[in-house]
Amino acid sequence: MFNRFKNIISPPAQTSGADTNNLNLNIITPPGSADESVTHKEQGDSHLRNGSLKEAQVCYRQAIALNSSYAKAHSNLGFVLMEQKDFGDAEHHLKVALSIDPTIADAHYMLGTIYQMQGKLEDAIPHFRRTTELDLQHQFAWRDLFFFLFQQGQIDEAKEVITKGIAHNPNIAELNHCLGNIYLFENGFDQAIASYRTALSIQPDFAEAHYNLGVALQAQGHVNEAIASYQKAASLKPDYADAHYNLGVLFYKEKLLLTEAQECFNRALKIKPDYADALTSLLYINSFHALVSPQEYLSQARNWEQSCLTAQERQAAHDRHFQRAPLNGRRLKVGYVSGDFRQHAVSYFIERLFSKHDRSRIELFAYSNHNLRDAVTEKLQSMVDHWLQITGINDTTLRNRIDADGIDVLVDLSGHTAHNRMGLFAHRAAPVQAHYLGYFASTGLTEMDYWIGDEILAPPEAERHFSELLWRLPRVWTSYNPITDAPEPNWQPASDGSLWVGSFNALGKLTPQTLALWARLLQALPEGRLLLKTKELSNSVNCQRILNTMASHGISSDRIDLHRNTTWTDYMACYDRLDIALDPVGGHGGGTSTCDALWMGVPVIHLLGSHVGSRFAASMLNAIGHPEWVVHSETEYIDKVIDLARDVQQRKALRSGQRDRMARSPLCDAKDLAMNLENAYVEMFNRWLSKQT
Repeated sequence: MFNRFKNIISPPAQTSGADTNNLNLNIITPPGSADESVTHKEQGDSHLRNGSLKEAQVCYRQAIALNSSYAKAHSNLGFVLMEQKDFGDAEHHLKVALSIDPTIADAHYMLGTIYQMQGKLEDAIPHFRRTTELDLQHQFAWRDLFFFLFQQGQIDEAKEVITKGIAHNPNIAELNHCLGNIYLFENGFDQAIASYRTALSIQPDFAEAHYNLGVALQAQGHVNEAIASYQKAASLKPDYADAHYNLGVLFYKEKLLLTEAQECFNRALKIKPDYADALTSLLYINSFHALVSPQEYLSQARNWEQSCLTAQERQAAHDRHFQRAPLNGRRLKVGYVSGDFRQHAVSYFIERLFSKHDRSRIELFAYSNHNLRDAVTEKLQSMVDHWLQITGINDTTLRNRIDADGIDVLVDLSGHTAHNRMGLFAHRAAPVQAHYLGYFASTGLTEMDYWIGDEILAPPEAERHFSELLWRLPRVWTSYNPITDAPEPNWQPASDGSLWVGSFNALGKLTPQTLALWARLLQALPEGRLLLKTKELSNSVNCQRILNTMASHGISSDRIDLHRNTTWTDYMACYDRLDIALDPVGGHGGGTSTCDALWMGVPVIHLLGSHVGSRFAASMLNAIGHPEWVVHSETEYIDKVIDLARDVQQRKALRSGQRDRMARSPLCDAKDLAMNLENAYVEMFNRWLSKQT
């Protein structure tokens, strides 16, 4: 959901093309000539120093009228014209100046700036390079040459340039900042940090250097230092939206401080209302943790496209027309769009689906919005007919490419999570657009036609919480991949009569309501012990927070065992220590972890909630034939756990046969899921086709 690194390489300002306060323009010609043209030129210099551009222009033109070969008058006139945004005339006079005197460094710099502002980087770069050769102390030329080389992908040369620039200008903070940026790009975090600290020792109020220092510290896991850097950047530059955003990321991802994260995202949005990442992140935490009502969430979700697309873009999306032939024996073209075609919970489920799609019926396209490739990526790519890496392709270009591919049904697998392409769907890329699997609430997009779930996940009363039409599959909405190399369940009741309940879900799911409920359960179950296992418990701060919270509810630390995840085998084998798995309440419940627990034979108790994320386990438990593990109140939740705890024989019987029963259940039937999704896609497409005239 979060894009952590922002503004790693910052372009030079492009307002006027030059910094009139700092550029070494050499606008003063040394006295010594009685020529009248020199007098006019010096008068122009005086007006320029006072900011009187019109008067300066008049004087420079008078100087040139008297002496057409006056190179510095042409150069300074070029600067004035550039400031007045008369780029054509400015370019002419700068070229004249350089034809007379090719050694005027500032004329080269200004000409390069004009080319840069016109998007002619190949023409700009030689002039920036020449400026650095003529004036080794021209810090802006070093900076801009570095940036544009970097922008063109000439990374090694960019690094060499900025290193040389620093050698000649060691006390220029911005050049040291640029060096830090390129180290950051290369993941050389130690070197980046050193460069940023050098820049800040020269210029302590350099907000961007504080910000990017925070980025580098965050990448190394120095959370508190990163927070301090972002806070300093925001204090120096209160309208620094990215600093507020990244603070929100850390408060949420590392500290689980929801209120603080919300405040940061809202502050970023107040500064930049079309900040798509901040909007997405706010939607994610509000929905994931049920921090707002479903109605308020939907209103916020609808605001995404209102903020991020213009009225003209929204109307153009609504007015789009597509030419698609009826199926009549041809394959339906289905495209899946995701930022998670890699080692990720979404791909864990998608892999099974891709392998079972009927390729005589479906022509399969995958559009991957993440640069990271791993073994899962390679496997998924081998399963589809067409694969396209879409990172860096803008929404309009990608929309046109998908239309050219002839996609009939385009399926979003991300929603408002990281690396999504909500803008693509908002621009309407295909005749039929649907969300499936990856998100737990409405996308809020006008152009998203369907939201695919099942009758438990999305009951009739949920319809008012979605902008999309709910499409309910006649089965559980997903399929678990039976893990053939998982360890065999080896659970035995504890000899001392103790009973372990717990969860292996991410700590973000363990809401205050969850921990309070589990504390009540332990109070009602004296022999009970709580086992938690997740990667976030490698952080001692997180462990202490859990212990402190449970202590505030009267549960001592000797009844709690906290473990971090190590290997996958260790994770799965640890389920043998659990007598009963507890699904979190109040926010987003378990998904993959619920399936893993069930596969290892552990019963899972789930409190049915009112929103999608709090109903995942209910759908899964119903699919494997255990609807009795789904409860409707906290009291029933506690009673159900106690009943199971006291019935050891029932739990023994459950453990011995649960994996086999689950393997034969709809939850593990990916072929049936693929067939039902294909039926849905075909019907959606035919509905669209029937409306075309």
